[in-house]
Amino acid sequence: MDDAIAQHAADRHDVIRVHGARENNLKDVSVEIPKRRLTVFTGVSGSGKSSLVFDTIAAESQRLINETYSAFVQGFMPSLSRPEVDVLDGLTTVISVDQQRLGADPRSTVGTVTDTNTLLRILFSRLGTPHAGPPGAFAFNVPSVSASGAIKVERGAKKAEKVTFNRIGGMCPRCEGRGSVSDLDLTQLYDDTKSINEGAFTIPGYTGGGWNSRLYAESGFYDPDKPIRSFTQRELHDLLHREPTRMKIAGINMTYEGLIPRLQKSMLSKDKEAMQPHIRAFVERAVTFAACPDCDGTRLAEHARASKIRGISIADACRMEIRDLADWVRALDEPSVAPLLSSLRQSLDSFVEIGLGYLSLDRPAGTLSGGEAQRVKMIRHLGSSLTDVTYVFDEPTAGLHPHDIQRMNGLLLRLRDKGNTVLVVEHKPEVIAIADHVVDLGPGAGTAGGTLCFEGTVEGLRAGGTLTGRHLDDRAALKESVRKPTGALEIRDARAHNLQGVDVDIPLGVLVVVTGVAGSGKSSLVHGSVPAGEGVVSVDQAPIRGSRRSNPATYTGLLDPIRKAFAKANGVKPALFSANSEGACPTCNGAGVIYTDLAMMAGVATTCEDCEGRRFDSSVLEYRLGGRDISEVLAMPVSEAEEFFGDGEARTPAAHRILRNLADVGLGYLTLGQPLTTLSGGERQRLKLATHMADKGGVYVLDEPTTGLHLADVEQLLGLLDGLVDSGKSVIVVEHHQAVMAHADWIIDLGPGAGHDGGRVVFEGTPAELVAGRSTVTGEHLAEYVRA
Repeated sequence: MDDAIAQHAADRHDVIRVHGARENNLKDVSVEIPKRRLTVFTGVSGSGKSSLVFDTIAAESQRLINETYSAFVQGFMPSLSRPEVDVLDGLTTVISVDQQRLGADPRSTVGTVTDTNTLLRILFSRLGTPHAGPPGAFAFNVPSVSASGAIKVERGAKKAEKVTFNRIGGMCPRCEGRGSVSDLDLTQLYDDTKSINEGAFTIPGYTGGGWNSRLYAESGFYDPDKPIRSFTQRELHDLLHREPTRMKIAGINMTYEGLIPRLQKSMLSKDKEAMQPHIRAFVERAVTFAACPDCDGTRLAEHARASKIRGISIADACRMEIRDLADWVRALDEPSVAPLLSSLRQSLDSFVEIGLGYLSLDRPAGTLSGGEAQRVKMIRHLGSSLTDVTYVFDEPTAGLHPHDIQRMNGLLLRLRDKGNTVLVVEHKPEVIAIADHVVDLGPGAGTAGGTLCFEGTVEGLRAGGTLTGRHLDDRAALKESVRKPTGALEIRDARAHNLQGVDVDIPLGVLVVVTGVAGSGKSSLVHGSVPAGEGVVSVDQAPIRGSRRSNPATYTGLLDPIRKAFAKANGVKPALFSANSEGACPTCNGAGVIYTDLAMMAGVATTCEDCEGRRFDSSVLEYRLGGRDISEVLAMPVSEAEEFFGDGEARTPAAHRILRNLADVGLGYLTLGQPLTTLSGGERQRLKLATHMADKGGVYVLDEPTTGLHLADVEQLLGLLDGLVDSGKSVIVVEHHQAVMAHADWIIDLGPGAGHDGGRVVFEGTPAELVAGRSTVTGEHLAEYVRA
C-alpha cells in the first residue's frame, strides 16, 4: 500500500505555513515551519525575527483562541487586530515565554509566581505542628479577618441569628505581607535648631514662604518663632502627626494635617521613577526601608511562623536555596501526603534543572533579571501535560554562562520531544547548532531587513553565505597585548547577597570583564560594591520609564536641536515641531492614534484619520528642512538621519552627534519616532548607553551589553568599548559572551557555582592566563571557544 495513503489524513498537518507576512518591517515573507521540531530564527537585531514569531504567529494564535470564548468573556479581553499576513495555516496554541520582567509588586515572590508556595502551604497545613489552620493561614497575601453580624434564618418562622465569621490568614499585620516597613528620617525634613519662620523645613516645596510653609507657620498649634528642638511633646505631635483639621489661614479655608501623613499622601505614595529629579533625590534621602521588626522580614504572622515540620517553619523553607529545600522535601516520607510531596519535588527539581537552584522562594519577583524571569516562566510549562503546543522563546540564553546554555538546550529539546513545536529567537551559535530547522532573516536591520535570507538545516546555513552563516564559526582571538591599568578600584569584604567577604582590586583605565555562572554574584559585586556616585555611569537593563509618546528622539534629547533647526529654517517658534505641544494634531493630541475606552472592555487604538498617524497638525507639515517635513524626519531610521543632519541644508552638528552615538551602539535601524514601549531589553540598554556616551563619568558599568546582539554586531560593540577605554574611561562589563571575554584586558571570574556555592573570586588575570590555566568552568569554555 502506498505510504502517502497509509498515512492518516489527520497526520499530514505537519507544517505551519506563513504566506505574505508584512508586520512591521517584514516584506512579504513566506515560510513553512515544521511542527514538532525545534526551529531557530536568526538575523541581525531589527531584521524582523520578533515581528514574524511574536507579532505574526503568536499574535494570530492568541486572537483565534480569544474568539473561542463567549461574547461576555471576550468583553473583558483586549480586542486584537489580525496581523498583516495573507495566509496563516496549521497554527497550534501558542505559549509565549518572553523576557518581560515579572511584576514588581512587593508581595510577588518566586514562590507565588510558580505556584510552589501553594503546594508548600498545603503541606504545612497538613503536617505542621502546632496546627495553624487551613493553607490560607500560611499565605502572606491573606489577612486574618473576623466579623460578626445577624442573618435571617427560616426554620418554620423567620428569625435573626447572631453569627461570627473568622478567617485565619498568614499576613503579618504590621507590614501587611511586604516584609519591610518604611520610615522617615526626621533630620532630612527639617533643621531642628531653627524655628519654622527661620526656614527650618528642608522639604522641596516647603521653603520660601509658599502656602505649604504658611500652613504650618500660621496654624496656631505652636510658636513659629521657637526652634523645633524646644517644642513640647504635644507641639511636636501636632507638627508631625496631627489628624486633618479644618481651619482658616489668611482668610482661606484650609485643612491642616501633620507633616508625616501629608508627605505620605503627596510624595511617598507616588511612583519614584515618575517624580521630578529634585523630589526623587529628597525621597531617596528621607525614606529608609527596614525589615519589619514584628515578622523579621518573613512577611508572615506569628502563628504561621510557629508551626513547624521537623523543626523547619514555612518561613525557613522559603528562605532556603531551592536546591537545599528540594533535598529537605525529598527526606520527608509521609504516606498521607505522598501525591503532594511528589508534585512539590517535581516543581523544585525543575528549578535546579533549569539552573535556578540558587534562588530562594521568598526572593521578590521584581528583582529577577530578564533571563531569570524567562526561566522562571519556563518552570510552569516543564511540568505541564499539554502536548502539540507551540512554545515561543525570546533569547532563552540571555544572562546564561556557556556552562548553563547546555542545560537550556536540553530543556528546549525536552519540550520538543514531548511533541511540541518549539520556536526560538536566538543569536548564540550554541543554540543555533541544535536546531532541526533554521530561518534566517535580514540581510540588514529595519528597512534593510524583513526578507527571508535562508531556510533549512544548520549545515545549509553554514554553507549558505548569509551574514549569520558567515559569522556562525567566528571566533574572537585572544589579544596579543593588553593595556596597562592606570589605577585600581579597591573592593574590600563585599557581602551583598551571596558574596562571601570578597576582596578584589578592579583595575581602572582598561576593559574589565566580570564573569561567572548565573547566580555566582557578578551583579552583586559590580552593582553592590562599585559606588554609584560621581563619575560612575551605570547602564543596566531595567526598563526605561516612558509613555507611548516617548521615543528615541525624545529620550536622547535629539528632538531639541531638530526642533530648533526647523524653527530657524522657517522663521517660526520651536514649539510647533513638538507633537506634545503646539504642533500636535488637534484630533489625537499628537499621539498619532485615538484610544477609545470601552469601559468594561479593553480599549482599542485606531490610527488618527486626520493626521494619518503623523501626529502633527497639517499646517506644521508645510514647514520643511532639507526638503523634509518633521513627520518624515521622525520616520527616518537613525542611519539615514545621520547622513541627513551631517551635511547640506539640514546640517545640525548637535543632532548629528547624538545620531552618531546611536549608530555606534548598533541602533542604526531604529526610527527616531518609534515608541519606547516597543523596544527589547537589549535595545533599551544600548539606548541608555548612547545617551550616557557624552557623560563626564570616568567609570562605565555595563550589564550584559551583548543581549539581543547578532554575532556581526558584537564586533561593533567591542570597537565601541575600545573607543571608550582609549578616550580615558574605565569600562567594567558583566558578560558571558566569549568574544567579549577574549577581548578583555582583565577578567574577574566568580564562582565556582551559584548561590551559596558561589560568591568567591576564583580567578583574576588576563584572558590568556585564564585559558592557559583552565582552572575554572569559564576557563574551559573560553579555551574551547578560542580553540586553544
